[in-house]
Amino acid sequence: SSQSFSRLLIEVNLDPRPNQTAYTPPFHNTNVKQTLIYSQATTMSSAEAFPPSMGRGSEHANDTNKTANGKIDSKPNDKHHAEPNSKHAASESHGKSHTSEPNSSSKSSTSGSKTAPSSSSSSLGSRNPQDLIQRGVYKSNLLGTATFIGLRALDPLLQYKLLAGDWGTRLLSKLNISSIPLYDYVLETTTAEGTKASIIRHLPLPRLLLLLMSAGSSLKQIYWLLSLSREELTPAAAVEVSLFNTVVNTMGSLLLLSTSTSAALSTPRITIPFTFDSATGTYMSLPLPIALGTVMYVTGMAIETLTERTRKKFKDDEANEGKICREGLWNKARHINYGGYTLWRAGYAMAAGGWIPALGVAAFHIWHFVSRSTVYMSEYMQSRYGEQWERYKKEVPYSLFPGLY
Repeated sequence: SSQSFSRLLIEVNLDPRPNQTAYTPPFHNTNVKQTLIYSQATTMSSAEAFPPSMGRGSEHANDTNKTANGKIDSKPNDKHHAEPNSKHAASESHGKSHTSEPNSSSKSSTSGSKTAPSSSSSSLGSRNPQDLIQRGVYKSNLLGTATFIGLRALDPLLQYKLLAGDWGTRLLSKLNISSIPLYDYVLETTTAEGTKASIIRHLPLPRLLLLLMSAGSSLKQIYWLLSLSREELTPAAAVEVSLFNTVVNTMGSLLLLSTSTSAALSTPRITIPFTFDSATGTYMSLPLPIALGTVMYVTGMAIETLTERTRKKFKDDEANEGKICREGLWNKARHINYGGYTLWRAGYAMAAGGWIPALGVAAFHIWHFVSRSTVYMSEYMQSRYGEQWERYKKEVPYSLFPGLY
């Protein structure tokens, strides 16, 4: 017949066991014939999980998939904790307080930036040898910059392979941990000339959000290095910071994929406005931890980025030479960028694994900042600004979170 029609075949990765309940795709079109085809998953280890609802953008799995050893430890490795926001880190502005760049805005440390004298005199403040930040060393390090940008740019690609590919499920399978399967949709279009088939990979909304968080953190940190920081980033520090971020993000991806820990399987669910699908008659929805984690991530990232830009603008003004930045949120907390970083890191963990990983990540970073980062910064600021720093601490008593701590 010269008349063309489309037939949608959905390939569902289910274990071919008896009494399987047929799954009807949550959409309907009178011009499209829908046929369910069963096929054994070749890359998914959780064969008993229910297919995700395309109309709701969720992932569902059978509780019987959970294993005794299915829990993934999400606590960051302290040895590798060199996140750019951390003092222990050597790359992100979190590693330095809002005034860690005396008489300057944080200009790019890449090639082409101006090289300032790297003096260790008291006028620039003294640097704690345990602090990886090269405080007062204003010069570019091309190798360190290139290393950091390259490694951070690779992280979203790795997370994509874990979340949208089969790397994550294969890794969990080797660890005998069940995972939530991913489904491919095969679309066949038949015309007079013949039949053409195309595979559509459906990435559920929880995985898509976590992937965007990974990309957002990489872009933010690269932006920090190129536009907001002028202190030297050594190659060793670049590797340490990048590895820490990749390890933490990878653990988050695995938490989301595992049926034992995934926030995608938690309840209750929050309906997302303006997402009504007339074909299915439903709204998209997200589990509460993922919705809240996303809000925490966006809020924390905004606080961190905006405060660092405020500091840069303040330091760029020659009239502010020798002064501590107290503009905006810097007048609410002395290390407000650390607070913003802690908030978005906890949100990332919550969107991946729920409440417990979020609390663990938040507690770890608060401990790290309180016991190391703020200590190093206070020493530096005291030697750099003296009485001005003491007065600032008295007038701004909060360290990380205004009104809380």
